[in-house]
Amino acid sequence: MTFNACPLLEAASLFKQGWSPEWFCSWLGLPDELWRVLSLRDYNTRVVVFGTALLGAAAGVIGSFALLRKRALLGDALSHAMLPGIAVAYLISVLLGQEGKSLPLLLLGATLSGLLGTCCVLGIRQWTKLKEDAALSIVLSVFFGAGVALLGIVQQTTRGHAAGLESFIFGKASALAVEDAWVIFGGGLCCVLLVILFFKEWKLLCFDETFAASSGWPVLGLDWLMMLLIVLISVIGLQAVGLVLMIALLVIPPAAARFWTDQLRTMVWLAGALGCVSSFGGAIVSALLPRLPSGAMIVLFAGAMFLLSFLLGTRRGILFQAWQSWRLQQRVQRQHLLRAMFELSELQAAGAASSVGQPAPVSRERLQGMRSWSKRQLATEINRAVTAGLVIPLSSDQLRLTAAGQQMASKLVHQHRLWELYLITHAEQAPSKVDRDADQMEHVLTPEMIARLERLLNASQQGGSVPSSPHPILPPPETERIGGEQA
Repeated sequence: MTFNACPLLEAASLFKQGWSPEWFCSWLGLPDELWRVLSLRDYNTRVVVFGTALLGAAAGVIGSFALLRKRALLGDALSHAMLPGIAVAYLISVLLGQEGKSLPLLLLGATLSGLLGTCCVLGIRQWTKLKEDAALSIVLSVFFGAGVALLGIVQQTTRGHAAGLESFIFGKASALAVEDAWVIFGGGLCCVLLVILFFKEWKLLCFDETFAASSGWPVLGLDWLMMLLIVLISVIGLQAVGLVLMIALLVIPPAAARFWTDQLRTMVWLAGALGCVSSFGGAIVSALLPRLPSGAMIVLFAGAMFLLSFLLGTRRGILFQAWQSWRLQQRVQRQHLLRAMFELSELQAAGAASSVGQPAPVSRERLQGMRSWSKRQLATEINRAVTAGLVIPLSSDQLRLTAAGQQMASKLVHQHRLWELYLITHAEQAPSKVDRDADQMEHVLTPEMIARLERLLNASQQGGSVPSSPHPILPPPETERIGGEQA
């Protein structure tokens, strides 16, 4: 076999002559446009990418609280409620003889209309018996219908330039100017600072609104401030992703962050990071493929981040949960094996086969009768226990617990019998009925719960020895299991 070093020598010589990213992309066969976009050389690309990234970060931060307050659709309703405000602002501007498409005036109209939608949602929820989802649906549909009707009137006006107003519906990030980017930066910074300032209050509001009200916190005022920030983010995001897709930046990043952490502080900042990455990636893809709209690509990129979190999240991801469930099942099966061996060893403790200070050996045949194991399942569990150093095979049929296995098994039986005693003493259950319930609880008892049970039952003994069984343990026949236990 020969090794052709010509490509490497050519690359080395070109590197000495002057390395550049463009040369590297061309050497790898990648288009030059890819590095041009990734390096943000074009002025318009820099404005669009940074503007949308800042918007995604701010929307993810404030959207976390809306999600935890179960108001994920509030942003959708408010963004749709802004459409009539845009149309009315245009008509008023034209009637006053000014240019209709003045961006500050249009955003002011959108803000006022969004705040009016917020008042309608809160009013319907407070003064009627309708639920919040019904209020959101009513406001969304009515305001959006009014906005579409007003846009039809706008298109019939002979003064002003009505073309392009529909871009507020679906967004047009490629038209962002540097002034728009500064507006997004200022609005996003304001939202982040307010989140830092009111983090403790909103945290309490999200997890226990009743307690917050009883403690004297202004729940309604905090709610209004949160909605005001949602309106602000929705207004400054109109040009980037539009009022239809703005809900994606408010909901998808926080929902994705929820799969990775249980801490609110971590979730908030992770949601901001995911929103920033989603907006950045969507804007880059749209710049590489100009025919694809930026708003749609940002939402699709956010959806991809959500799917990745849904699969791989370390708290609620389905793969992580499946792995945790598998580990729990393996641990429970091992604990069942050790407890069964301990109880059989108790029955044979005085046998001739038992050595001083060692647990008595047990047979596979007797062990299989303790639970609904098949021969294959029992063999698998025994092999795992042997590998872990908990069981020693004495012969093809005889097994014995090691010192470590005896210690772990005695702890399990200790927990099992404590719970049995508790059910018999305080729940007044028959001794013959408590074994199955205790079998389910022994795997989840914490050290604090065990100590409390011992104090309650006065069952703690010197050296932590195992309490006596509250019901007789009979040698199991071949076709019957003790206590009717199941694996």
